[in-house]
Amino acid sequence: MKYSIKLAFGMLALMVAGSVANATELRLSHQWSNKDVRHKVAEIVANEVAAANVDLEIKIFGSKSLFKPREQYKPLSRGQLDMTVFPLSYAGGQQPAFNLTLMPGLVKNHDHAARLNNSDFMAALEAKMAEDDVMVLVHGYLAGGFVGKDKCITKPSDVVGLQTRAAGKAFEQMLVGAGASIASMASSEIYNAMQTGVLNAANTSSSSFVSYRIYEQVKCYTPASDIALWFMYQPLLMNKSKFESLNAEQQAALLAGAEKAEAYYLVEAKKQDAASVDVFRKAGVEIAEMTPEDFAAWRAIAQETSYKKFLADVPDGQALLDMAMAVE
Repeated sequence: MKYSIKLAFGMLALMVAGSVANATELRLSHQWSNKDVRHKVAEIVANEVAAANVDLEIKIFGSKSLFKPREQYKPLSRGQLDMTVFPLSYAGGQQPAFNLTLMPGLVKNHDHAARLNNSDFMAALEAKMAEDDVMVLVHGYLAGGFVGKDKCITKPSDVVGLQTRAAGKAFEQMLVGAGASIASMASSEIYNAMQTGVLNAANTSSSSFVSYRIYEQVKCYTPASDIALWFMYQPLLMNKSKFESLNAEQQAALLAGAEKAEAYYLVEAKKQDAASVDVFRKAGVEIAEMTPEDFAAWRAIAQETSYKKFLADVPDGQALLDMAMAVE
């Protein structure tokens, strides 16, 4: 009898172990803290997949614990990483067309960003991702602004002579055109660079400004409001071959989770800007506003620097830009 019980327990243990062994694990990497909206987007997909009970588990590696922020696209495209929440312009070196997802003044507001996500423009970018064995699971744009360590940044003349950080080549080119010097780094490195005097000014997303506590290091914040110069496409991407290797139930669970996460992303992206203002104001940071005249001055510089360089570097750049500009 004792032998039979032991045998039964042993068989049950083997069954459980076999079930666990059969579950597919996906590794998802990103650079942000677990309080950041982009982590929450990843978490929604992971939780929905877990609840679907389809022998699929998504393990999230946040806070750049698995790969460095700018070094996630290549491992993803090579199948060394399964998923990532990733600012697509970081991969502009591999696909120069991706730099158009962080072009000054191209996106007007969050609803306009959502329309871009469902446009021919985005379909063209997704075709380029497919060439790299990458696909989009969750679309999302985030807005952002400027911070100044010693003064407010609203118009181009405010950055003359300042050591400045910008996300993406297009903003760097515009800032250089305005008279700034550039220090390239991931948004996760802004805090230390401000603290050690490497940076005088920076721009990034409203969410990153808060999650990285940049308010502790600056005097003035120019947030995204009705006028937002800075919008950056930051989707949740997946290795295409990995997705196609999953069974139909697993794929359906991923897509259902992605749909829920994308709706959340849009709502939260809108909230991030206003919430960031509250956080900075409570920290005693001065809040500045960009005027329509300031915006126009920035975009005029961008058209002579960022836009011109993009069109020179990307063979089908004009067609892509036209597709983006056609989205009202």
